[in-house]
Amino acid sequence: MSSTVYLNGEFVPYEKALVPVEERAFLFADGIYEVVRVYGGRPFDLEPHMARLVRSARELRLPEPDCEGLTRVTRELIERNQIQEGTVYYQITRGFHGPRAHAFPTGNGAPTVLVLTHPLAPEKLAEHERQLREGVAAITVPEQRWARCDIKSVSLLPNVLAKQQAVERGAYEALFVRDGFVIEGSSSNVFAVLDGEIVTYPACNYILNGITRQRVIRTARELGYTVREEGIPLAALSRCQELFLTATVTEVMAVTRVDGQAIGDGSVGPVVRALQQAFREAVQAL
Repeated sequence: MSSTVYLNGEFVPYEKALVPVEERAFLFADGIYEVVRVYGGRPFDLEPHMARLVRSARELRLPEPDCEGLTRVTRELIERNQIQEGTVYYQITRGFHGPRAHAFPTGNGAPTVLVLTHPLAPEKLAEHERQLREGVAAITVPEQRWARCDIKSVSLLPNVLAKQQAVERGAYEALFVRDGFVIEGSSSNVFAVLDGEIVTYPACNYILNGITRQRVIRTARELGYTVREEGIPLAALSRCQELFLTATVTEVMAVTRVDGQAIGDGSVGPVVRALQQAFREAVQAL
């Protein structure tokens, strides 16, 4: 069955969802995006994702998204495409304006608004569950991105290259290192357990303040853990009791090896287990 896509106010078949060749996202990566996880046919944490979409639009001086309308579109696409376990992808760009020019176009050109869904295959879900149980490997890479990583922009080439390095080395994620500190992953936020406390890089222009990151910080504090938002020294990885990633699709994932070296005893630790359980309970409460 052909899936349905929402594009610029219309629901159309996936294969007929087309944009002009001079679309600014295609030429300049001039746009923003969000990804929402669907569990049991219901979107998870949709409201904070919409709020971040609005913030990203404001930072790039794009028109403010219609969050109420996008929420209705989300639910209709989930129903039309019969998504039980999957994701919803949103992209808003400055739209089509020709001829190509760097400066913002003048006139009344409309933004391009795209929403599409992707189901998660049973085998992918099974692999993800295995990774949650056993943990994953990561590598470290130098930070080479721009200084506005707080904007969820479609300009992701450094992230793509870092992730590819991880894949080629048999790892799940690449961790960016800036000025001697591990700050975040190519598609995730990073947390360490040091001396019994949870440490994660502070929300600022150098990282994306992940929706799952925010949820996990709140949950950890509710569970009685101390959470400190400060840098994780690269040199401190060797003495971490635990290291873990958070992201919309990743959820709460233990990192058991970095650059071939074990983290803690090389297994998923009690802090991650507790946070995974709390996350699952939040999903089940949808």
